[in-house]
Amino acid sequence: MKKNARIIAFHLPQFYPTAENDTWWGKGFTEWTNVAKAKPLFAGHYQPHVPADLGFYDLRLPEARQAQAELAKSYGIEGFCYYHYWMGNGRRMLERPVDEIISSGKPDFPFCLCWANHSWNTAWQGTDTMLAEQVYPGFDDHKEHFNWLLKAFKDPRYLTINGKPIFIIYKPDDIPDVKNVMEYWRNCAVENGLPGIYLIGVSHRNQSWDPRERGLDASTMQALPPINGRVPARHLLTKLKLALKGKGDKLTIWDYEEVLPILLRNQPVEWDDYPLTLPNWDNTPRTNTRGLVFQNATPEIFRRHLREAIAKVESRPQDERIVFLKAWNEWAEGNHIEPDQKWGHAWLEVIKDEV
Repeated sequence: MKKNARIIAFHLPQFYPTAENDTWWGKGFTEWTNVAKAKPLFAGHYQPHVPADLGFYDLRLPEARQAQAELAKSYGIEGFCYYHYWMGNGRRMLERPVDEIISSGKPDFPFCLCWANHSWNTAWQGTDTMLAEQVYPGFDDHKEHFNWLLKAFKDPRYLTINGKPIFIIYKPDDIPDVKNVMEYWRNCAVENGLPGIYLIGVSHRNQSWDPRERGLDASTMQALPPINGRVPARHLLTKLKLALKGKGDKLTIWDYEEVLPILLRNQPVEWDDYPLTLPNWDNTPRTNTRGLVFQNATPEIFRRHLREAIAKVESRPQDERIVFLKAWNEWAEGNHIEPDQKWGHAWLEVIKDEV
């Protein structure tokens, strides 16, 4: 099947219990804990999101990972981009699913990695306790990190551009001496028999952020609007309730259709940039009244968004027609395309139609 775009969907591995989460949030905590307890905060607010086909799965199970891959493949998705947590000093988090995917060779579905290089804290609860700090001890740690990545890069399923393994970095500007670190990794790749490494940085609402200044090959822009307490007039009662609480919570509500014009770049840039599409957003299961909601998101409005993103890459060489999708399964942030009880396969059908 010939595709007019390579849809790569971000994939969150926070769906199995870990010792750290048991300690921080209580025995058995996973992302499903937040999803299941979510409640509507205003009239017409779609919560909770309840999974359909795949159920409340556990990513320790190879059957769950296989079912995800088969579903994604059947709707034309090219591969998953798994979030990868290297906290520094060799410490990793939520590593089990990817470790088992690499060691077992299953599922037979393409993948790449995104280094989610940020600290874990309780900010989404409105407090600032540090749980696991992201640190950068120096080049010995960058060497150890690369040596671990090499196992993934050499996997025959690993996604590439022009033969180079794709590696995405969530916050490149947080890495000290980032340009030299990227050059070091490129040299390591060549020394280990790879043609190089294709490095993509995430820019956050910054149209002029140039990846080349950081030693990167390309960018992808996540352009969420700020959380500033914007509540439409039709939700005046909600706004009054928040004001009476007096906690400074800044629940922010946009109509999905209203926010579409800012989600993709509106001007061409001089460097390689890959569009990042958002089918929806609602992180109130995590943040409650400190969250951001795209209300009235529908698969048909998403179709227009996805079509615009594909149009930005369709003239490129086949290998470079990449559109990122955020996300496959970020249920507690509301941006998932895995089937739920409301929409079923509708989001997936749009993707299949458009690619």
